[in-house]
Amino acid sequence: MRSVPLLALAATLLFTAGCHSRYIEATVTNHTSAPIPLLEVDYPSASFGTENLAPEGVFHYRFKVLGSGPTKLLYTDAMHHDHTSDGPSLNESIEGRLSIDITNSAAQWSLTPKAATR
Repeated sequence: MRSVPLLALAATLLFTAGCHSRYIEATVTNHTSAPIPLLEVDYPSASFGTENLAPEGVFHYRFKVLGSGPTKLLYTDAMHHDHTSDGPSLNESIEGRLSIDITNSAAQWSLTPKAATR
């Protein structure tokens, strides 16, 4: 009788061990000398953001891509000027790291996909 629950537990563990949820680990860094009062990153089907990113401040966010499409950064600088920057396109099968470095002159995007594993 005890072997049935143990067998069910083993089957569940074996099944879930093979599952892997793909995600993007995003990092936004403020490389300016002033705080960024508001920033938003749009990606397929959703967005994330923060308020008051300090100079040299770093904001981390992890997300799952649903659908396919472009990314975009929208932010307001300390002088209350609005800025936008287009980023890479993402699709549901992608996983990896996305870095956005905001400088006084522009935003630099870097997408490093993770190698596919099975």
